[in-house]
Amino acid sequence: MKLTGVADLPEIRPGDDIAALVAERTALEPGDVLTVASTIVSKAEGRTADLADYPVSGRAQEIADRIEAVAGEEKDPRFAQAVLEESTELLIDCPFLLAETRFGHIAPNAGIDRSNVPDHDLLLLPKRPRESAERIRAGLEARGIEDVAVIVTDTCGRSFRHGQQGVAIGWAGMPASRDWRGERDRDGHELGVTVQSVVDELAAAANLVTGEGAGGTPAVVVRDWDFGDHDGSDELFRAVEDDLVRQALREWSFDDA
Repeated sequence: MKLTGVADLPEIRPGDDIAALVAERTALEPGDVLTVASTIVSKAEGRTADLADYPVSGRAQEIADRIEAVAGEEKDPRFAQAVLEESTELLIDCPFLLAETRFGHIAPNAGIDRSNVPDHDLLLLPKRPRESAERIRAGLEARGIEDVAVIVTDTCGRSFRHGQQGVAIGWAGMPASRDWRGERDRDGHELGVTVQSVVDELAAAANLVTGEGAGGTPAVVVRDWDFGDHDGSDELFRAVEDDLVRQALREWSFDDA
């Protein structure tokens, strides 16, 4: 498998055609997977905002005041309001905000970014990143570039581990996971539970090339990777009724006494 960053992409502005910008800078081949950072997808879709856009509710003020008291650092209640408006549920509201976005992804601060946003305060995640991936793929097809899958990526922390890794939040042209259940291991034992989230694994691999900070490369081409002869699934975000961690968090509260 080979991963190559798409060089020399310009600063993305609202309305920019990501498919066209990528196609102009690299030769994509059938079977490639194009990973695109949600940062530039959001910029192309105009998902920027300013703190002044969020009149503060009582709930947002309460959250900001409590976090400030616990963490000892000022929390802008307008930012808390933005998180509330981008969320369907707050799983943790102190000492930080862990929220479910409207498309099912769970992330600190609903994935809202405050870096790499020239001319604005905030960068929101794409509203419907699977549709974003479909649009980019359709844009490639319109230029005669067929059979290229697209993954929209983000970086996110993980429970029980330090640091962040790349994850998929949208995908098109391939299943989200490959299902090994019913297949056999080297000793002949039947696999009963293994479902591999390949879009997350490809996103994490691409993030090693993408990088962080000012020198980042927001699009990466994955080549010579094969899904293989497996069943696939588009289930990525765990259903609420099956999510024991979410159920436990609903019963948990932070003790700041």
